[in-house]
Amino acid sequence: MSRTKVVPIPVMGRHNINAYLLLGRRPVIVDAGTPGSGRKILDQITAHGVDPADVALIVITHGHIDHFGSAAELHRLTGAPVAGHMADLGPYRSGRAREPYLPTGPMGRLMARNRKLHVRAEPVDPAVLIRGETGLEDYGLAARIMPTPGHTAGSVSVLTDDGDLVAGDLIAGSFMGLVPGRPANPPFHDDPRQNLASLHEMLALDPISLHVGHGTPLDPGRVRRWAEKEGDRLARLDAAGRLPVRGE
Repeated sequence: MSRTKVVPIPVMGRHNINAYLLLGRRPVIVDAGTPGSGRKILDQITAHGVDPADVALIVITHGHIDHFGSAAELHRLTGAPVAGHMADLGPYRSGRAREPYLPTGPMGRLMARNRKLHVRAEPVDPAVLIRGETGLEDYGLAARIMPTPGHTAGSVSVLTDDGDLVAGDLIAGSFMGLVPGRPANPPFHDDPRQNLASLHEMLALDPISLHVGHGTPLDPGRVRRWAEKEGDRLARLDAAGRLPVRGE
């Protein structure tokens, strides 16, 4: 099977919120942007020569509305099934992210006040339930869905056989992608330590690039250096009793 091409689909700004088009034997969409973004995403994939009826699958990386907000609309527009991890079924089926959001820093505290993060998206009921590592060969893609919990309980990433990791909010570009190439936390994590463990697990697979939900692609070596410092920071916060973690 030929190399899988990873095409960013900007949903907001140039890189602030991204969906992705993965081009293999058949096309697969990863993430669905904010509510009302379905037609914008569809127009962009069409501009890349993809017939919407050929889309094999829509993979949602996690249950925040800037990632699953238009999943139901994209399903209607393409006819493709939606895949999501069972641990985030609550948000998908209700159309609401788990609240309160748990900020990772000042930007998260500011963004948590944004009313757009607290709206209800159109609910979606994934037809493909992810429980563990899941190959995508049946959908025409040389890739695997990899559970990467921590940002949310049901967060997943997509790793192509060529080594491209489409990472959702496992890691982000600094300031929602405004600083190209600089790794950072996204504004929120439900469990920062678990998320960092998931990041280390993905880095151990030696990806060649990390394609993120917020920002431009990140270099794995730079992410590794950031992750080591982040581990020290989280240890200090934990020792001081200042590390928020979502309970069951």
